[in-house]
Amino acid sequence: MSTGARPGGASTARRPDGADPRRWKALTVCLVAGFMTLLDVSIVNVALPSIRSGLHAPQSDLQWVVSGYALTFGLVLVPAGRFGDMRGRRDAFVLGVALFTLASAAAGVAQNSTLLVIARLVQGVAGGIINPQVSGLIQQLFRGAERGRAFGLLGAVIGISTAIGPLLGGLLIHLGGGQDGWRLVFYVNVPIGILAIVLAYHYIPHRTREGRRRESMDPVGVLLLAAGVVLVLLPLMEGQQHQGGGRWLPLAAGLVVIAAFIGWERRYGRRRDPMVNLSLFSRRSYALGALIAALYFAGFTAIFFVLTLYLQEGLHYSALAAGLASTPFAAGSAAASVLGGPVVTRFGRPLVALGLVLVSVGLAATELAVRLVPGPQVAWAIAAPLLVAGLGSGLVISPNQTLTLSEVPVAEAGTAGGVLQTGQRIGTAVGIAGIGSVFFTGVASSHGDYALAFRHALLVTIGFVLVALAVALADVAADRRARRSRAAAR
Repeated sequence: MSTGARPGGASTARRPDGADPRRWKALTVCLVAGFMTLLDVSIVNVALPSIRSGLHAPQSDLQWVVSGYALTFGLVLVPAGRFGDMRGRRDAFVLGVALFTLASAAAGVAQNSTLLVIARLVQGVAGGIINPQVSGLIQQLFRGAERGRAFGLLGAVIGISTAIGPLLGGLLIHLGGGQDGWRLVFYVNVPIGILAIVLAYHYIPHRTREGRRRESMDPVGVLLLAAGVVLVLLPLMEGQQHQGGGRWLPLAAGLVVIAAFIGWERRYGRRRDPMVNLSLFSRRSYALGALIAALYFAGFTAIFFVLTLYLQEGLHYSALAAGLASTPFAAGSAAASVLGGPVVTRFGRPLVALGLVLVSVGLAATELAVRLVPGPQVAWAIAAPLLVAGLGSGLVISPNQTLTLSEVPVAEAGTAGGVLQTGQRIGTAVGIAGIGSVFFTGVASSHGDYALAFRHALLVTIGFVLVALAVALADVAADRRARRSRAAAR
């Protein structure tokens, strides 16, 4: 019987099929840490008014409190996934959680907005280290239908953390007060992070020295990808501060650098193991799944950005009330994610397409509800449509992630997960920049009609979702053609 080493030299008997008996406890630790990092993407949105009043922060610093986290998060995802693949995912995970915990404490005690921005940048780096290890560990610890269930739980965490962030942020600000309540948004991560570190050493298997890969980290590839991601994301994050045509020059330069990165990886891959094995994209499941994820996240995360602005700035909802309005989406997403994960291996990409249809229908109904009930009662009017959209979202995120990574070798799981999440972060930035621009332009051109601006932003969001649906349907059609070809060959 094979054994799995516990910390301190103890052994844990493995099951006859080779599965680690601690895998579900290890997954729980990973999901708690992943929830913490993804929650910080959206929880800060409702805290910005409190931060502005508490630190007398200028608008530019508030923008960086939000965008700086996303920028550094996306910057390190792929190198961190590569590092975990090579040197062991548990050590990389613990490093990320420790750094995130320290940065959260520093953000909570920040006495001015500059220190808060620096802490948020470090938080983003830590979040980018943690998340590829989570998807990599799922690939490593689970097989078959269990992997679908595990990814289903991960999808639920992604959906719930993004949707429920405004609610938790509003609740913490309500408890802590308008002046310093925002500090609780960061302090809450500290005990969670400490507990996650302790449990990680106890439950996440340690990779043996013999099992570690010894390839180079591909430093040139790391630098090229980092420069490309920064140049692409920066003008999108700075969209509301710099409106001139010159703001897009870094984006163009970033695309050139990413093209150079692809060329370098092809060349490097002829001699050694590159940071990103471009053969990943020769797998249709991975290439189209990554594209669906980027397109969906462009619309998905922007929903809560513009909804929070509409409710707080347009209808003068409190932070808590604005957060409560997103609860139906979070509830629907959680329920469907748990159900969708285990069955995705049976239904495949059609399940994702069904989810995208439900999201489109739910958001269209939300637009209609805002049109018919544009006043203070709008939160009740949009509850059912957001529930439908949330149910659809739960059938998109986790099933799509399972399908996208299903054919990826375990040795490359961290890198593949990092690339997938980098696409999601870029999609998020594109969506918030584009949809946010439509929203703010609508507010200005309509002289403060926030309901009209929100409806226009929703239409753009639906557009992103429909493009993702077109990609999913193309994959379904290609899969059916491949099956017919195999049947004819037999």
